Amino acid sequence: MGIPHPKPETEPGQPLKEGVLYLVATPIGNLEDITLRALSTLRQCDLILAEDTRHSGILLKHFDIQKPLISYHKFNEAARVEQILNRLARGERLALVTDAGTPGISDPGERIVREVIAGGFEVQSLPGASACITALSASGLPTETFHFLGFLDRKSARRRRKLESCRSLPATLVLYESPHRIEKLLEELKDLMPEREVVLARELTKKFEQWTRGRAEHLWQDRHSIRVKGEFVVLIGPPEKTGESNAIKGHQSD
Repeated sequence: MGIPHPKPETEPGQPLKEGVLYLVATPIGNLEDITLRALSTLRQCDLILAEDTRHSGILLKHFDIQKPLISYHKFNEAARVEQILNRLARGERLALVTDAGTPGISDPGERIVREVIAGGFEVQSLPGASACITALSASGLPTETFHFLGFLDRKSARRRRKLESCRSLPATLVLYESPHRIEKLLEELKDLMPEREVVLARELTKKFEQWTRGRAEHLWQDRHSIRVKGEFVVLIGPPEKTGESNAIKGHQSD
């Protein structure tokens, strides 16, 4: 017998609570991936904090949502904290969104969440799109234990040190990389972990989504066949156990 599903604690469209910061995940590509709860929250909130108001404005216009927007990003977050806390103290309901995915995960949001909690206010996170989880679940690599690295440092020496420090972890490594540095990353993986299984997930949920799989040294050799437009999620399999066979065969699919 399966475990019975609990009844939902809230009904669809339930009013938002006053003085709460809502973290709203937005689509990483396909706009149909937004949740009903996310739409309801964006329609009910008093103000939307956006990483890029122009980018978020396109999303809101698509779903016919008209709400005031102010920017919140790494360059102005210190100046915004007091303003946000004052608004919450007045009972306003605030929603925080980034350009794509879940706020605070390799995107702005971590600092304001910490400050809001320290200020005695409630934070609610709405489940939704995440490039990390989307790629991991379809990677074919072990998912029971994984280590998320986000974006590596742009400086090569620091990048290599980070990869070296994680090389022996018995977990799948997940990181993000830009198209400008993907070839450099493949070279580093070829040098540091040549036999490790690597999966490249590009343009997830978008029209030109692409998956490339193979050992690190082979992907380096075939690097010129990999399109380098759009951001990548890079997944690196854990160290193989002695005698362990690997089921993933190198291939590329569009």
